[in-house]
Amino acid sequence: MKSAVRRVVTTALAIAAVAATITGCVESGRGDTGATGTPATCPFAPDPSVTTAARLGFQAIPNADLFVKDRGLLAACLPNAKITWSQFSSGADVVQAFGAGSLDIGTMGSSPATKALSAPLHLPVRVLWIHDVIGTSESLVAKDKSVTAVPALRGKRIATPFGSTAHYSLLAALGKAGLADDVQLINMKPDAIPGAWNGDQIDAAWVWDPTLSKLIESGGHIVTSSADTAAAGAPTFDLAVARTEFLDDNPRFAVVWAQLQDYAVHQLRTEPEAAAVSLGAQLGIEPTLVGPQLAGYTYLRAAEQADVKYLGGGFGGDLRKTAEFLLSQGGIDAVGDESAYRNGIYADAAEGATS
Repeated sequence: MKSAVRRVVTTALAIAAVAATITGCVESGRGDTGATGTPATCPFAPDPSVTTAARLGFQAIPNADLFVKDRGLLAACLPNAKITWSQFSSGADVVQAFGAGSLDIGTMGSSPATKALSAPLHLPVRVLWIHDVIGTSESLVAKDKSVTAVPALRGKRIATPFGSTAHYSLLAALGKAGLADDVQLINMKPDAIPGAWNGDQIDAAWVWDPTLSKLIESGGHIVTSSADTAAAGAPTFDLAVARTEFLDDNPRFAVVWAQLQDYAVHQLRTEPEAAAVSLGAQLGIEPTLVGPQLAGYTYLRAAEQADVKYLGGGFGGDLRKTAEFLLSQGGIDAVGDESAYRNGIYADAAEGATS
């Protein structure tokens, strides 16, 4: 299917994007001692009966997952489980890892998650947690100060990671502005975007932090954001996705994992300054810079996630709506019926975390 937007990728930019891909096992360097320098303590009774070997994939996104990782909470609550953390630079890379069978639980946006569940991939994975509802944390940044609205981007070169939630929001904004055939979209990893920006190879980018902040520091300004596209009917999310077989074989691990995510969300919502110490360590930035990033997301507790609006029911419809949009852009081969996307949701962990 022909895309609704011209996608132009120069050889130099493609090479830069490939070179900037970071996929591999990355540890925080803080061990299991946590931000306080004392041994990690489980916030509830540990479960030594779980002996699961779990391969977890994370991204540099300020969310509860980074808090759990930095504080060593999984090791504290599941002392006999074997946990391996690997960092990924984009949801597309996480999808590839699932396709290769090298990951059990990983973070990706709602757009790549929908692609994983749709044709032609039909990966055996399920969504078990909503890390966040994306708002101003993903935004469109332009160099030219005269560009104050999306229609002014006509003829411009815009970078974004293809298949990401940022890509989804960008296409939604361009479609609404009637620029379907009047911009050049360039597929770039977030790490490669600042170099292309500073080299005047692109005019704008739709991306997330820490790249977003770097572009603003380099003179860019925000034109619109994912909060605006969500208000216009195209919401996006960061999700935790797991292999279906792993969930079937390890339901207790999934519940404890969700309990810790819920605990961490509570910390982000009630003690953001303290939580920022852990998130800053994982993101490689000062804790004082974490607060503005947190403000760009909405974080949901387990009870909210298990509600019928989200994992308890309506989220399958959100995924199918995303699939319809991806189909219109040539991102997938076909849209499944809503039951296919409902079956791609695993609410048991969130429900178990509320009890």
